[in-house]
Amino acid sequence: MASHRKPRFRKLAVNLPAPGRLTPGASLRNATATALALAGAAGSVVAGSPVAQAAPGPTPAQVKAKVDRLHREAEIATEKYNGAKEKADKAERRLDGLQDEAARRTAQLNQARTALGATAAAQYRAGAVDPSVALFLTSDPDGYLDRAARADRAAGRQSAQIAGVRQKMRVVDQLRTEADTVLAGLEKRRGELRAHKKTVTGKLAESRALLARLTAAERAEVTGEEPRASRAQARPASSAASPAAGAVKAPNSRAAQAVAFARTAIGKPYVWGATGPNAFDCSGLTQAAWRAAGVSLPRTTYTQINAGQRVSRDRLAPGDLVFFYSSISHVGLYIGDGQMIHAPNPNAPVRVAPISEMPFAGATRVA
Repeated sequence: MASHRKPRFRKLAVNLPAPGRLTPGASLRNATATALALAGAAGSVVAGSPVAQAAPGPTPAQVKAKVDRLHREAEIATEKYNGAKEKADKAERRLDGLQDEAARRTAQLNQARTALGATAAAQYRAGAVDPSVALFLTSDPDGYLDRAARADRAAGRQSAQIAGVRQKMRVVDQLRTEADTVLAGLEKRRGELRAHKKTVTGKLAESRALLARLTAAERAEVTGEEPRASRAQARPASSAASPAAGAVKAPNSRAAQAVAFARTAIGKPYVWGATGPNAFDCSGLTQAAWRAAGVSLPRTTYTQINAGQRVSRDRLAPGDLVFFYSSISHVGLYIGDGQMIHAPNPNAPVRVAPISEMPFAGATRVA
């Protein structure tokens, strides 16, 4: 006959109160209640771990809204950076020119002094140093020039030499004073550049951190870009630069050249502060496109909007500059049919987009 044994269970250690003068029924009820309480507490810990639930992350729509705002703020700072850089570049060129001119004028001054000194030396050897050439023997040449110019004995050729030296000294002093002023302005522009650069890089870093939390599909949804592999399969690389069939004709050859250049830039990356040929920001692209057509545009959106004749939205033609946001912080090149080519932001390369995707602020016809 098979033996039937009860299965063995591990004993659950339960700390019960020390037995006192209790009846058997009361003792059992207390033990049962204690065991149930402990079991319930243990179950609640397991079911609720961890006790503090992490707050849900932002949705792709919320990330898109914040990223778009950060990009707009970065673009405003970028255009301010571009404007400060343009002024700094001009100041540097001006400073270089002043320094070169001061060096040339100083060389001429030294030659004039040498010639006048030779005259003084000759007179000294002859035993008669004319007061008009004693300029080189005094520690205050400018003051002596004032006196020597009025001296009755300063005559003829020596008087002309003194006047020439004096004029050259004044010119050199003026050049050096102007150079100092330009240098002070340049240092101010450099300070502005550093401040704007810090703002731009900070906004873009925050944007990248937000996007890094998303999946590839969510990032594509937020940035409006298809995944790279999908783009490659969807169209040949060469098709990006070719005009669309039935494209609106540009009003003149220069506008056509600007549009043609912009088409060749499609797919190239956005880099803030860049003007090509391998990367662009928004105003850098429009500037480069019109430069290819032989037209020089200013550097920033704020100045480009005044670089031609204003046109209304319903009169747009290919080659027109189209501007967006009340701050005039973004620009694209109109190509017809409500479309433009623009450099959107660091998360999207140069591309064709509808002008309706951003708040329209105005348009300018360059030529």
